[in-house]
Amino acid sequence: MRIAGKGLVDRQAPVSFRFDGHTYQGFAGDTLASALLANDIRVVARSFKYHRPRGVMGAGSEEANALVTIGSGAAQDPNVRATVQEIYEGLEARPQNCWPSLTVDLLSVNDLAAPFLGAGFYYKTFMWPRAFWEKLYEPVIRRSAGLGALSHQHNPDAYEKAFAFCDLLVIGGGPAGLIAALTAARAGADVILADEDSLFGGRLNGDVETVGGMPGAEWAQSIVDELEAMPNVRLMRRTTVTGAYDQGTYGALERVAHHLADRGGQPLECFWRIVARRAILCAGAIERPIAFRNNDRPGIMTASAVRTYLNRYGVAPGRRITLFANNDDAHRTARDLVDAGVHIAAVFDSRRDVPESNAYPIYRGAEVCNTSGRRGLESVTFRTASGEDKVETDCLAVSGGWNPSLHLTCHMNGRPQWSEAIQSFVPVEGMVPGLDTAGACRGTLTTHGALQEGVAAAQVALEALGIAFDKIDIPEAEDAPYRVSPLWAVAGKGRAWLDFQNDVTVKDVKQAAKENFASVEHMKRYTTQGMSPDQGKNSNVAALAVLADATGRGIPETGTTTFRPPFVPVSIAAMGAGAQGAGFAPQRFTTSHAASVERGAPMIEAGLWYRPSYFPAPGETTWRQSCDREVNMVRNAVGVCDVSTLGKIDIQGPDAGAFLDFVYTNMFSTLKVGRTRYGLMLREDGTVMDDGTTARLGETHFVMTTTTAAAGPVMRHLEYVHQCLCPELDVSMISVTEQWAQFAVAGPQSRALLNALVDEDINDDTWPFMGCGDIIIQGVRGRLFRISFSGEHAYEIAVPSRFGNGLFRELTARAEALGGGLYGMEALNVLRIEKGFITHAEIHGRVTAFDIGMERMVSQKKDCIGKTMSERPGLNGPEREQLVGLKPIGPVKQLTAGAHLFEKGAAPTRENAQGYTTSVGFSPTLDGFLGLGFLRNGRARHGEEVMMVDHLRNLTTRCKVCDPVFFDPEGGRVRG
Repeated sequence: MRIAGKGLVDRQAPVSFRFDGHTYQGFAGDTLASALLANDIRVVARSFKYHRPRGVMGAGSEEANALVTIGSGAAQDPNVRATVQEIYEGLEARPQNCWPSLTVDLLSVNDLAAPFLGAGFYYKTFMWPRAFWEKLYEPVIRRSAGLGALSHQHNPDAYEKAFAFCDLLVIGGGPAGLIAALTAARAGADVILADEDSLFGGRLNGDVETVGGMPGAEWAQSIVDELEAMPNVRLMRRTTVTGAYDQGTYGALERVAHHLADRGGQPLECFWRIVARRAILCAGAIERPIAFRNNDRPGIMTASAVRTYLNRYGVAPGRRITLFANNDDAHRTARDLVDAGVHIAAVFDSRRDVPESNAYPIYRGAEVCNTSGRRGLESVTFRTASGEDKVETDCLAVSGGWNPSLHLTCHMNGRPQWSEAIQSFVPVEGMVPGLDTAGACRGTLTTHGALQEGVAAAQVALEALGIAFDKIDIPEAEDAPYRVSPLWAVAGKGRAWLDFQNDVTVKDVKQAAKENFASVEHMKRYTTQGMSPDQGKNSNVAALAVLADATGRGIPETGTTTFRPPFVPVSIAAMGAGAQGAGFAPQRFTTSHAASVERGAPMIEAGLWYRPSYFPAPGETTWRQSCDREVNMVRNAVGVCDVSTLGKIDIQGPDAGAFLDFVYTNMFSTLKVGRTRYGLMLREDGTVMDDGTTARLGETHFVMTTTTAAAGPVMRHLEYVHQCLCPELDVSMISVTEQWAQFAVAGPQSRALLNALVDEDINDDTWPFMGCGDIIIQGVRGRLFRISFSGEHAYEIAVPSRFGNGLFRELTARAEALGGGLYGMEALNVLRIEKGFITHAEIHGRVTAFDIGMERMVSQKKDCIGKTMSERPGLNGPEREQLVGLKPIGPVKQLTAGAHLFEKGAAPTRENAQGYTTSVGFSPTLDGFLGLGFLRNGRARHGEEVMMVDHLRNLTTRCKVCDPVFFDPEGGRVRG
């Protein structure tokens, strides 16, 4: 099926690959789809519902039919589009969604049951008998669902994530994108040009067209050569921009090694976060099919795809080709085929005013109404005013018009508008701030128009960036007007396909409308239209046109479904690069992580951070031994603990104090510079959200500290409050958690340790309790806070993260010289329980300030978030469960967290529960277990005896209710 003298593939570089167990040959530059067509392979897949044979339909990422599995074993990759996968030596591909084979698929029996499997059949069929759902229906549906299958083995492939920044991001490397990038690059802007193809040039690589007096593909390569020579340009091949997000951020998937036999240590894919000051979308357009009876047979393709396989890959998809169109563009395919010596059996044009051609027969006012050939197209039936007739053909090229690829412009909830001129939707400028459009994605379907708009869009972006630019000459190119006459579906009996992968037909859409699923979003979900891997790129516009006709509305009134990221399928492994084997949750490491691991500390996860549980010493065989030693060390000498994981939010601006007054229950606008204050934060429903300290480093400069787990939620909360509740306040905030390494130094020897480390003398006058400020630590400017989470004389010292490892090791060595050392999370927990300090074990989302004994912190002098709601009846009073301390007093001395509390002598049943425990630990300081918990009317019940019952562990302990502050209740040690 190769055509001599055609194509951009390297005929001197043959490539062997396998498909469906057979070995074939292609050339370097082929995709799997073009190589299969060159070998006259017509059936490559099966459809999802009816398992009908499917062949290659398109030539790009919009392909809905030709989905295959690449590789085998643990490395197999399902649902790969054959039109995107480049071949390489040893490539192994196989069909999917078929059993036992592609040619003999027993599941194609579903096609015989098609009358019973129409739109919404599962909603109606599987409702009865009700008991069958869990035992029969759902297991069968889940087993049948999906297309390709995963291997169920650990993925051995490597993935990467990366970040990029630029003045201008150009999305799409066709004529508009190339000239836009060139215009901006010549002006000196920092430019990124990203295109999902391996070749820049877009349609110019698949058309016979001249630009600037040279073949289009050569002109495109000349622009690429110039751009590659510029240091201010990054060309990103095989990179699809998948989504547009706030503040000029774009997601992009780079297929780094999918085309390589030997990856050489490279990752398979890389997911990019690109932040661009401006962007231009030049994504082109997608040709849409026309629905008619049996329009899904292998050999039926879009006309532009046929043209691309001919001109770019040198492949004729058939020996006797027919075309069916409603626009002028399809005739370019016919002319190219004739010039290449391929036989054109007929061209069926639904319009009556089409000019005659001496090169091929044209049937005016004709419509293809049926086809024949089960495993490949054999003939088409067409209808004219004179009646119906048949033509033998093995390839039908269909063109129903073009849909601009405007998806990214809608990713921030924008809606496109209908264009009668091109019978499709076009973007509305400004839907994504900072994003302009040019070329076919804007509805301009000529090469000359695309070049003009590319230059204009680049100049608009340069003006916005404040970059001067020179005039650029626009090369001459094709500028024929685009004419199209709407034709969405050919009337007639039988199934006419819209969504080829999900087997959605015109009848299904009409049935949805008949059953009152008239909203385009409802129709989509009822029929599964547009929910296949191509996300409706081929079918959505035609489907909503059919829906509009069925409901008696116009297409603009019917509207479109919501376009959401990603634009193409993105593997979870790429988005979660670096986290395989860890549930794809981000793994966050402190600057002291390596030093902690070196000392044998078991690491535990806390709010996605990994923190040391304890530091075992020689001779210690249990964690309790290490924990007890570390607690005693802090109480009697000095301990060092990495607290970098606490959220740190930098808040600045003239109204920063007023803003903090609003988000905290207590006052912060009155806080003096150089001082720190403990604060309590409520949710809007009046329950406690978080607590922490906030330091005032300047008149308009605060640093808020949050708990580790709540750092993200608190940051989102602050941004919401500023943007939605008090936008008039002049305040800015940013998370600086990762920018500072911070260490707690606690214990009687903490001041001595620090005085040996810093130049300034630290004493009660210069650094009083709750003091804060800048300090020089061995020549490095840092910050010092005199605060304590242990109840001991303590400090927290912070330095820029790049100095964190060095400072941690220095603090450790000095602490050990003073008889102290490192302490981990277990000791930290015991220390805070001894002092009655709360964490999110206590403020777990259901407690109020009253419950934890902090109701007086809710200032009566001002309003704050949650204040009014916290005063509702039922959120205060003796019936509430209040924070208390618990000590075992019976023969059983153990306490457990999560156990329930009961009155002495009461049956341990749910109805009698009086409260629950939240935190427990063994205190070596007080030589016994201590616990914190919530007990109904607990503050009035100090001294009372209650029963702690843990049904899960079969444990019952007699407890004495006491004040939650067990150790040094006067606070003399922390202030001394």
